Amino acid sequence: MTQTPQNVDQHEDQHQDQFQHQMPAPAHPNLGAAGTTLVLAGTGKTGARVARLLAARGASVRIGSRSAQPSFDWEDPGTWPAAIEGVSAAYVAYVPDLGFPGAAETVGAFARLAVDHGVRRLVLLSGRGEPEAQRTERALRDACGESASWTVVRSSFFAQNFSEGFLADAVRAGVLPFPAGDVAEPFVDADDVADVAVAALTEPGHEGQVYEVTGPRSLRFAEVAAEISAASGREVTYAPVTVEQFAAGLVEEGVPAEFAALLSGLFGEVLDGRNAGLTDGVQRALGREPRDFSAYVRSPTALATWTS
Repeated sequence: MTQTPQNVDQHEDQHQDQFQHQMPAPAHPNLGAAGTTLVLAGTGKTGARVARLLAARGASVRIGSRSAQPSFDWEDPGTWPAAIEGVSAAYVAYVPDLGFPGAAETVGAFARLAVDHGVRRLVLLSGRGEPEAQRTERALRDACGESASWTVVRSSFFAQNFSEGFLADAVRAGVLPFPAGDVAEPFVDADDVADVAVAALTEPGHEGQVYEVTGPRSLRFAEVAAEISAASGREVTYAPVTVEQFAAGLVEEGVPAEFAALLSGLFGEVLDGRNAGLTDGVQRALGREPRDFSAYVRSPTALATWTS
């Protein structure tokens, strides 16, 4: 997924919804008693979707973000105990990105604390092809041990990054600079990621599963620009840049140099063709096909972003 942009999901929105509905008792007795589900990065791309879907099922949902009450901050472990008090399940989306150094240690420490506090089901949003993300997965599994169930959702690049995320402004400007060369990526709809996560949080049969979720097609970024152009009626062109050029552009936009270098380096690592292949994670978890990128670019929400 490359967590940051895709999972920058993990770059939290400014708005927060509060959910106070009661979650019905889960059907599987080994997955914990009825309680609250904590959704970390709960105002981000997948987190907000997960929270809405859970609330629609009648679940009690607690948003995990710096602006929530109680607040949650990955960089401040002192905020963790209050956030997990009374929680039976957690959607774990790490900010800024699982590919960043130290993610495994931080998520592992959180997972151990969560299990010690009675959390019995953890669903981790992870990435594809990132060694640090795989270390984090192992840390979470080890923390669960025999006391809690775990599920890993490895996501490819979010389609919604082009309308809700860090590439939306570039699309509106008509030029999409990105360090992907001619590499193809099986862009996944964030709605599919959320659907898989919610199934893992609420239904039996997903314990111990690793779901790699992709869209049904791999597209080059030039093809992405062409599909957005055709759907929106606005010309968008892809401008391939080097990792160094991309980092410099981020710095010009006000991103701290160290973060820009880490993020750009992560893209350089995972956008080398290793993740171009399609997977069956959506089909395995949900019993249906994943949404196609063409449906995403024609969705009213995406079109409104690009044409307003």
